[in-house]
Amino acid sequence: MTDALKRLSDEGVAIWLDDLSRQRITSGNLAELIDQQHVVGVTTNPSIFQKAISEGHGYDQQLADLAARKVTVDEAIRMITTADVRDAADILRPVFDATDGQDGRVSIEVDPRLAHNTTATIAEAKQLAWLVDRPNTLIKIPATKAGLPAITEVIGLGISVNVTLIFSLERYRAVMDAYLAGLEKARERGLDLSKIHSVASFFVSRVDSEIDKRLTAIGTDEAKALKGKAALANARLAYEAFEEVFSSDRWAALDKAQANKQRPLWASTGVKDPAYKDTLYVVDLVAPGTVNTMPEATLEATADHGEVSGDTVRGTYEQSRAELDAVEKLGISYDDVVQLLEDEGVEKFEASWNDLLKSTEAELERLAPSEA
Repeated sequence: MTDALKRLSDEGVAIWLDDLSRQRITSGNLAELIDQQHVVGVTTNPSIFQKAISEGHGYDQQLADLAARKVTVDEAIRMITTADVRDAADILRPVFDATDGQDGRVSIEVDPRLAHNTTATIAEAKQLAWLVDRPNTLIKIPATKAGLPAITEVIGLGISVNVTLIFSLERYRAVMDAYLAGLEKARERGLDLSKIHSVASFFVSRVDSEIDKRLTAIGTDEAKALKGKAALANARLAYEAFEEVFSSDRWAALDKAQANKQRPLWASTGVKDPAYKDTLYVVDLVAPGTVNTMPEATLEATADHGEVSGDTVRGTYEQSRAELDAVEKLGISYDDVVQLLEDEGVEKFEASWNDLLKSTEAELERLAPSEA
């Protein structure tokens, strides 16, 4: 084992685990990852919960209790998922305290069916924050057009947010703007800005999956040479935007009021193409003040053979721009790709949520007490 994970942490990259289940909590596995693998946070999404609840029997007792109370399937899911997030938050609380609230965070997502409804997203975010009732929770809100004003309002209420499903540089700038507007609202309301935190989840591997597919269809040597370049270029230019926004005069005024920067979080960091090294979206996206949330396989691969060689983001901006320009010149529309990926991302989470509803409903029926 290398100590790549420690080196990653030393470079200013916070390592979060992109997974959670009741089994991971009760077996002591999460505590072990925190203790031995430098894990300082957890992210969840509807797909993760769907997988956790449909596998094994870790949820049977709670499901049986919920079935006995005849709760709706929607309520059952919220009771189950918030219980896991609460327990994970308690396990991570020492990290939260030690890092002054920056890490030790657990994310839980608003119902993905609300992705295009601003008012309902705000209401759901408030409800989730109340239900979990832990200071180290992040409420995940998608970076859809309807999500942006919701981010501003929720941050303005003092609730910390993980903005998810960011694919484009333009939308990322809009997300940072929504965060700053939220902090300004919170300041007007007299809230303590030092207690409000946020990360912006910029998705990586899916960009390569879509653009590589189009490059393969073009089939020229020039096209093939660009495979595996777009996702890193896109993420690196996002970091350039982050540096720019958080050195602006607007930010300086909030910084003076003890506000926290909204850190870029690299999401979707598991490699989809087996031709690429399995640590690609970790070791090639090393920059201070970032978060990398990894599926367990990526975490283990990085621990085993990740080669961390310092900052691999700053100083790459010119090359990154040239690579995205080269893709565009081949007739692949960046705007088309990122919009498609956002639409697909929302649809995938909605499909997982619907699967979760179905499997939970089946479990409630299976465990329902027979009527006397």
